[in-house]
Order: sequence, then structure tokens, then C-alpha cells
Amino acid sequence: MVTIPRIVVAAAASGHGKTTVATGLLAAYTARGMSVAGFKVGPDYIDPTYHSLACGRPGRNLDPSLVGEELVGPLFAHGAAGAQLAVVEGVMGLYDGRSGQGAFGSTAHVAELLDAPVVFVVDATGQGRSVAALLHGFRSFGTVRLGGVVLNRVGSDRHEEILREACEEVGAPVLGVLRRANAVAVPSRHLGLVPAAEQSGAAVDGVRAMGELVADGVDLGEVLAVAHGAPPLDVTPWSAAEAVGEPVAQRPVIAVAGGPAFTFGYAEQAELLRAAGAEVVHVDPVRDEALPPRTAGLVAGGGFPEVYGAELAANKPLRDAVRELAAAGRPVAAECAGLLWLARSLDGHEMCGVLDARAVMTERLTLGYRDAVAVSGSVLAEPGTRVTGHEFHRTAVAPAAGPAPAWAWRGTAAEGFVQHRVHASYLHLHWAGQPGFAVRTVRAACA
Repeated sequence: MVTIPRIVVAAAASGHGKTTVATGLLAAYTARGMSVAGFKVGPDYIDPTYHSLACGRPGRNLDPSLVGEELVGPLFAHGAAGAQLAVVEGVMGLYDGRSGQGAFGSTAHVAELLDAPVVFVVDATGQGRSVAALLHGFRSFGTVRLGGVVLNRVGSDRHEEILREACEEVGAPVLGVLRRANAVAVPSRHLGLVPAAEQSGAAVDGVRAMGELVADGVDLGEVLAVAHGAPPLDVTPWSAAEAVGEPVAQRPVIAVAGGPAFTFGYAEQAELLRAAGAEVVHVDPVRDEALPPRTAGLVAGGGFPEVYGAELAANKPLRDAVRELAAAGRPVAAECAGLLWLARSLDGHEMCGVLDARAVMTERLTLGYRDAVAVSGSVLAEPGTRVTGHEFHRTAVAPAAGPAPAWAWRGTAAEGFVQHRVHASYLHLHWAGQPGFAVRTVRAACA
């Protein structure tokens, strides 16, 4: 049994203030000397960067679609180990799950898997007593426990009075009120919020402002009392070592792309690589002109290379080193941003040239889960391996697949590239759901 005080921050829809409230709570409690852990429901890479900045420990994702229901509790217990409080930020509306699968993968689904009370954020713009009907509907529709309400974007004292009376009508405790005039703006662009890692001082100031806003408007003691109402979880914390088994003895160096152009990644990936026997060293493709000494493999995840095309192109020494690494038969696992970086060009900027493909920005957002099957045997998977991944980009690669494609899924004949020990695809994968990927990558680096 694992005892971790916890809440899930939810709302009726996206844009109602979940990120502000969740990040603000993490920052406010951290400022008071508490050890807190932040989580995000779903595949979103960006919100966890704010959580991490707010509480000083990795922000993590909880996604039943990517890792399976059975791993949500263990991954939560692993990520919250040693914390006095865990704050889980929801995705979209409370009951919005994976398309065509009802509530599966929704905030409500994860709240039930964690047996956690929900703090419901209400965007009160243009609402009065109708908020009572909203709360009644959300509370009675499913089986989640509504621990309390945070009223967001409240316009005046009189507006607050009306809203509080409405909440009292349906027995929904008001845990806090955030005024419209005090709203904190978070920078955004074509794929949503700008990752905290890219903003440096601006991100720090933004997170501090969220913490101060929440500390002023929310009763932190009452929220903590709600979190302590969560019962013990009957789970065993996830262990990377148990997931991968016996590590290799050679300790090969695996470089993992990071920095402002490569901010998308799940913390468990590096943990699995280390558990499998690798020495994980980060490399910034914007600034570092060489791979780490003794690099025997490379993992390049997601991010925004389109924003840093000129800087990536200017770093010719590193581009040459990556091309030589791939030509030498070393394992290279790339997804989305990594795929674009390995291409010949991105919006006319010269990239690594590992793949005979060119990438461009488009107006179309490609977004959604994909149930995929491995078409070609690769450093990651045997042919026929089935995975669930996620696409999230506004770019296109031509051709979309090489002679040996990486994956196929409904609606696409083939996607991605497998050549020698290079695996490159748009598909974002959570390696906790496929720990064998880390094992195969590390063993290939030793070969």
C-alpha cells in the first residue's frame, strides 16, 4: 500500500485554467517548504515542464492509452515517491477520453485509477447561478469524487458572491477564487504553450506568478485537507530495473538530445536506459558541437526543431558527427523532432542528412493516438510488434516512409524509416509501456 496525499485538477474543457491552478499549487506549496510532485494526464509534454520548474522534480505523464491502465498507479507511486503531496493536472474536459473509447484515458479515468479527489476549476466568465447546474451535471455524470471548486476569472465581489451562493446550493465547497484582473499569461505558439525550458527567466517569473496568484486566492490548507482524504493506493511503485531485467555490463554511452529544440520526452525513458546498463548523457543540438565522448548510441525525441532550424543548420560539426554515428551502425532512435533533424533539410535548412527525406512546416495540425504495428525489424522492435503512440506536429516529411518503413496504422500505408540501426518516425512512444525498447537500444550500443 502507498499513502500519498493527492488531488486531480480538472475542468469542463481546455482553456479554463487547469495549468494555472495545477502549476500554481505546486509552486505555492514548494515555496512553503513542502515536497510536491506534479503529473499530467495524457501525452502532453509541455505542461510537465512547468510542473518541473514549479516543484524541482521531473514532471511526469499518466496515460492509460500509452502505457496501459495497469501501469498508471505504479508510475504515479514511482514519480511521487517521497512527496508530501501530488498534484495531477487533467487533460481537456473531465470526461473527455480517447476518441471512440468513451472515458478511457480521460481525467476522470485517471482519477478513478488513482482513487483521487477532483478539484474542479470553473471558468466563471459570463456565468452566475448556472454554475450550480454545471457542477451538478459533472458530479452526477460519473463516479469521480468532487473535492471542491476553484472559481477562475471572477469579475467582481458581487460576481464572487453569486457564484459562491450557487456552489452552496449544490454542496460544492469553494476552495479558492481567482480574479480575472489577476490572470497570468503563459506564452503559446503553433503547438500550444511554449515549453518552460525555452523561456529561461520568463518561465521562472511566470511560474512564480502562478504560485503567488494561487497562494493569494486559494485556501491551501483546505486543498491539502482534500488531498489527505485520498485513501492508500494498493500498488507497487514502478521500477525501471524490474522492467528491464539484468543490465548489460559494458556501460555504453547513450546520448539523449535535449536543450531548447528537443524538450519533449518522458522521464522514464532515461531511467530505463540507465537501468538497462547505459550511461545517459544529454547533448544540446543547438549549442553542443560534438557528441559526448564514447557515444555508442543516440536518442532524439520530440520538440520544436522548426523554431531552431537556422541554429541546428549552423551546427555543422554535430550534424556531421550524427551522420557518422549512424553510418557506423550505432543505434539511433528518433521520433518527431528527431526525425526532422535526421532528414536532409527542414524548411530549407540543412539537417543531418541521415535520411533521404525533406521536411517542411504545414498549416495542418496532425494530432491523435495511433495503434501501430512495426513493419520492419529495427533497433527498437521486431516486425509485428504492436504499440500505441501519439502524433503531434505541424510538419510533413517527403517521402513519408523509406524503403523499410517503421510503422503502419489505420489510415496510413506506412510511415517512418528503418535503415541499418536507425529508427525514425513521427510516432511519440512512452517507453514505460515498452521497456524492451530500452533493452534493445542499449544492447545494440554494445554490439
